[in-house]
Amino acid sequence: MKVWIPHEQGLPLLGALPDGVTIEVVPRPDLLDVDPTGVRFWVPPFLTQAESVHVAGKLPDLAVVQLLSAGADVWTGRLPEGVLLCDARGVHDSPTAEWVVAAVLSHLRAFPGFIRAQARREWSYGDFAPTDELAGKRVLIVGAGSIGAALRARLTPFEVELTLVARTARPAEGVHGVDDLPALLPSADIVVLIVPLTGETRGMVDRGFLAAMPDGALLVNAARGPVVDTAALVAEVSTGRLGAALDVTDPEPLPGDHPLWTLPNVLITPHVGGSVRGLLPRAYRLAGEQLRRFAAGRPLINQVVNGY
Repeated sequence: MKVWIPHEQGLPLLGALPDGVTIEVVPRPDLLDVDPTGVRFWVPPFLTQAESVHVAGKLPDLAVVQLLSAGADVWTGRLPEGVLLCDARGVHDSPTAEWVVAAVLSHLRAFPGFIRAQARREWSYGDFAPTDELAGKRVLIVGAGSIGAALRARLTPFEVELTLVARTARPAEGVHGVDDLPALLPSADIVVLIVPLTGETRGMVDRGFLAAMPDGALLVNAARGPVVDTAALVAEVSTGRLGAALDVTDPEPLPGDHPLWTLPNVLITPHVGGSVRGLLPRAYRLAGEQLRRFAAGRPLINQVVNGY
């Protein structure tokens, strides 16, 4: 059985390989000079939707696509029939949760303003201090999967009031359903988005969603750019009524002339929430375990069904 992986350094991270497995490192598949026959298990690089469809359709023996990403929106519903799609749920929990905490604290403590002042060599105490603080804030986490759980664990010591929302309510866990959002948004100081991009969540944060947030609230998007209606977001944050911390945007990359770049109440990072040095070791440990499961005929974990 042939297995494709995109990183040379991933080879030792896979762990013990089943008998009869051949690993080929294929960073960017070019089907003109790479033989696709016999590839049963594929760990793809980060590809565009068009690339993923093109390559997967040319692998005649493909059985499993194991992603390195937590999001599967580029792949969902686009693989040949019978090919299992598995995401990297769990791999990105820690770094994404850390990014959210860092982004929230940076916004509340006015770090972007202080950094701009530092570049001008200005002692800017009077411009930004006293700042806001995280303690006592009401935080609404929209997305109650593994990243939501990791974020809850990291925010709890900050003495905040936490509310989690999932696609469907889980009363035993104190998790609200998405239908409760209209009632929850008006009392949220901070709204964090960590949902997958699906037909249900695309454009979920629209004019009505943002209008329901109270004055001075912060929207944090660590999910996917199209979860938020960009035009609606620009309209709200341009007034200064809301702030935003964005690791993802729509479009992405954000064009240089886009108005979001210059707004003082918007913090933007270039989709780096999960990009940490520990990512590949965790991701390839998962891929190795999945490969051993597949070779042994055991069920794979993290299977993506209907985008989740």
